[in-house]
Amino acid sequence: MFLMKIFKKEIFFPILFLIPVMLNAQNNGSISGKVVDKLTQKTLPNTNVVIEATNKGAVTDSNGLFRIAGISLGTYNIKFIAIGYKSETLYNIAINSGNENNVNVELEPTASTLTEVVVNSNKRTVKAATLETPLSVQRLTSEEIRANPGSNFDISKVIQTLPGVGGGVGGGGFRNDIIIRGGGPSENVFYLDGIEVPVINHFQTQGSSGGPQGILNVSFIEDVKLSSSAFDARYDNALSSVFQFKQRTGNPNKVQGNVRLSASELAATFEGPLSKNKKTTFLASARRSYLQLLFSLIDLPIRPNYWDFQTKITHQIDKKTTISFIGIGAIDEFSFAEIKKATPEKLYIINSNPIISQNTYTVGLTLKRLLQNGFLNIALSRNSFNNKIKQFEDNKLQLPSQQTLSVNSNETENKLRIDVNKNINGWKIAYGGMLQLAEYNNTTFTVLRKELRDNSGAIIQPNVSINFTSPFNNFLKYGAFIQVSKRFFDNRLGVSGGLRTDMNNFTTDGNNPLQTLSPRISFSYVLADKWTANASIGTYYKIAPYTILGFADNNNNLVNTNSKYQKSDHYVAGIEYLPNDGLRFTVEGFYKNYNNVPVSLRNGIL
Repeated sequence: MFLMKIFKKEIFFPILFLIPVMLNAQNNGSISGKVVDKLTQKTLPNTNVVIEATNKGAVTDSNGLFRIAGISLGTYNIKFIAIGYKSETLYNIAINSGNENNVNVELEPTASTLTEVVVNSNKRTVKAATLETPLSVQRLTSEEIRANPGSNFDISKVIQTLPGVGGGVGGGGFRNDIIIRGGGPSENVFYLDGIEVPVINHFQTQGSSGGPQGILNVSFIEDVKLSSSAFDARYDNALSSVFQFKQRTGNPNKVQGNVRLSASELAATFEGPLSKNKKTTFLASARRSYLQLLFSLIDLPIRPNYWDFQTKITHQIDKKTTISFIGIGAIDEFSFAEIKKATPEKLYIINSNPIISQNTYTVGLTLKRLLQNGFLNIALSRNSFNNKIKQFEDNKLQLPSQQTLSVNSNETENKLRIDVNKNINGWKIAYGGMLQLAEYNNTTFTVLRKELRDNSGAIIQPNVSINFTSPFNNFLKYGAFIQVSKRFFDNRLGVSGGLRTDMNNFTTDGNNPLQTLSPRISFSYVLADKWTANASIGTYYKIAPYTILGFADNNNNLVNTNSKYQKSDHYVAGIEYLPNDGLRFTVEGFYKNYNNVPVSLRNGIL
């Protein structure tokens, strides 16, 4: 009994001593990161990192790294200051007691500037504008995505709230179709750390976009940049917009993570170092929906079910070379289940919707190598989208004689992209090319019009159906670009010009580089302090979707080999006013002209 009392006493007092220490630790957090030159991607030592409204700060080491601990919990603005560079501020960075924030910051070199003209960057959109794309640019940070009401951490839904962006069918919110400045949802391209990702939503519409739920994990995203015109020439197949999703790197200091439970899904995210020298880090996540359980409880017949996975592994080979692996994939199933109480509405839901099974993934390797006055990017990737759809007059019985739709389609792309970026005497020069091997197969059966007979058995309306197996196998796509930019007249005038061409060996005149020669030029002129005028003119091309190129008649003959590249000419001009660092006003006018837009011969739909 005496020993037990001593034991309790020996345990009790240390616990009392540790309680205030633990409470104090819970009231503090930390932040770490890396600072690099925006133009050359070289690390920036001796950069001052200041947490505004506190006495906390740090200076980056010889590798451009910093870490600040012991920060009181809250939301802060963090400023980065380096001699010879424009200062940069990260706004609304949340510091908590759990996971440590890890940020990557790019500072732009300071050129000679007019003493009477000072143009500051605001907290969201101005930082996204570049010399190559001075207008029609918007930017979202991960903090803004998380804070967006009603988005449920879905990046696609947040994008739909941006000015000039529409979405959903008829403007509704069920689907994540992104419609920009009157364009179609298939006219946008998405790049994740420089690798094109064709599918970013669950239950995607093949050949287009959309779907009710996004795939990308907001915990991976550092920021999202949307360009709705004046596209950099390095991006192909964009008619309406280019989305650049920049992922952060995993925390090099410790393993950490979070588990998030929302109204429709359960998600887990982890990150940390994979090597003792902190040169290899990882990010990994998995997400599972449980809508099927909720719909079962309320006796809805539909059973949407999905998984998605995402990862990023980064390894610094040496001071000049970094290699990264990214992977993203999804498994989607849409089926039906027995209902407890049949109603006309529930039976209609069962028979008006198809049964869907989709699998998609994108994997890729990127290598960044620092060069003299610039850097080299090499991206090698593979993406695949498998789409199976079937529908019956009675989806519950699924009788073969009542089948009205059957689609089994798969598209795969293997891509190599190379670009060189240089900064020589104030001239920004970028050039490169891409090579893609595209594979596609499709077996389709659909009833357009059912056969009708009169009382005597005579046919009064013949059966009309589409039934083919596409002979489309694979083909090559290739392209090249150059972009040159510079500022003149003491940096008042910024000019950027680009040229791109894309070819393929499938369409009739696809090997003619002059058919898709797409020049573009943009201007930015500082009118006065806080006032800037911007303008751009450009031509852009996009190859038809595989669903069009691979379409065949009932004799399995391809019918669209003479398809032309879709073309869009953009004319944009605008005025920008920045009254302070946190506020920006822009007025823009645009005109878009389309050519070679594919139209259905059966119903005239674009």
